[in-house]
Amino acid sequence: MHRTVLRAQQGDVRPLPYTASPLKLLWSDICLFFQSAWALPRVFLPLNLSRTWPLDEFYPSWRDFGDTTVHAFLVVYQLLFLLSLPIVIIFLIPTLWALVYITAALFLNHVVCKITLNGFKRFLVSRVPVAERPGHEREHWIYVNGVGVGHHWLQKHVDLLSYTFGRRVTGVLNPTSGIIFDVLQCLIQRDFSYATQDIRDEYVLIKEALLNPQYDKVILILHSQGAIEGGLVIDWLLDELPQNLLHQLEVYTFGSAANHFNNPSQSQSTQQTTLQNSNAEQQSHQSIGYIEHYANAVDFVCVWGVLHYINIPNRYMGRLFVRPGSGHLMNQHYMDNMFTLGPDRKVLDSNPFMDMEVDMTEGTVDSNTPHLKPGFASAPCDALLPNMSKGDLSRKITQTDNGNKVLRVKDFSRLWQYRNGGSPTDVNHD
Repeated sequence: MHRTVLRAQQGDVRPLPYTASPLKLLWSDICLFFQSAWALPRVFLPLNLSRTWPLDEFYPSWRDFGDTTVHAFLVVYQLLFLLSLPIVIIFLIPTLWALVYITAALFLNHVVCKITLNGFKRFLVSRVPVAERPGHEREHWIYVNGVGVGHHWLQKHVDLLSYTFGRRVTGVLNPTSGIIFDVLQCLIQRDFSYATQDIRDEYVLIKEALLNPQYDKVILILHSQGAIEGGLVIDWLLDELPQNLLHQLEVYTFGSAANHFNNPSQSQSTQQTTLQNSNAEQQSHQSIGYIEHYANAVDFVCVWGVLHYINIPNRYMGRLFVRPGSGHLMNQHYMDNMFTLGPDRKVLDSNPFMDMEVDMTEGTVDSNTPHLKPGFASAPCDALLPNMSKGDLSRKITQTDNGNKVLRVKDFSRLWQYRNGGSPTDVNHD
């Protein structure tokens, strides 16, 4: 029987540090993009349209069909625009017509995205009814979307998160410019550390929440490109806020495209001593309270992002959970599989991912290989790596024949404890 493997950080592959030359980082990312291209076809798969429900991105409704059609048009439009640039440069430069052409093309792209996808609101709040429990008013839940998400899909994301965790969730719109232009923006953000307006909006919102005495806890959930933006916001917060406020922040990423996640120890002595201790003890000495990363093993964005960079000690902080599957959509591929809801809109007590067993062993991985197998990855603190046969996925065993406790993904996932309005017990399972 195959089991989930809990591996300590090792490895020889060392990508460039995020503080390296931006041009070198850009070239490295372009090369990594093509090396990871084997996973591109699986970004939208599996679709399983017959099993979707209204909060899934590709639910067969007229509104979702319209958004998908606009994205398809933008892919063709942007490809033609990029392919035309060499011709424009050769025949129109240095005339003003080149500037007019480029400006007009980008302006048209912006107008189409603004009217059809993004709308005019930068912040959205979940609209589904939830029965908040006492103490929830002391928490502030914030979500930042990833690539290709407009107003309609962002509302779906925050509504599903609200159902899942029984809290109101505020969504910060990371507006889409079309999938191709969004990917180019990802390169600019993570290689040049460039803060777009939505990053600045997120920073203000998160900082105000941490400084607000009304809140004891700020929960930040990030998807895809949102993890790049959240990582940059954290860099700023580490520069400005005191440790006691930073420790109220908890960060959870899905399909992270970021190339780093900082969470320094409070002192050199605690950094050295906690390397040998449990994750719970480590987190108590880190600046940010908790960081967890959730990834699909055959999600292109993860292969290009978290699964590539997680191997670097003290740069990509947090615990990594890898599911043996594909797909990059927040609701359809991540939440529906990792926090599965029942007919009553409550998270089921059991699902194949959370029930996977965990072995605690040492190891490493080359996450660039197209033969990436579930159960092989690594993380600075530790990584949860599901790798079970189909016949074992649905089993929920608490003890083996010799009486030893069988640890499962749900025993390590702090975010799992928030489901259905619950709160973490902070029990150390390590």
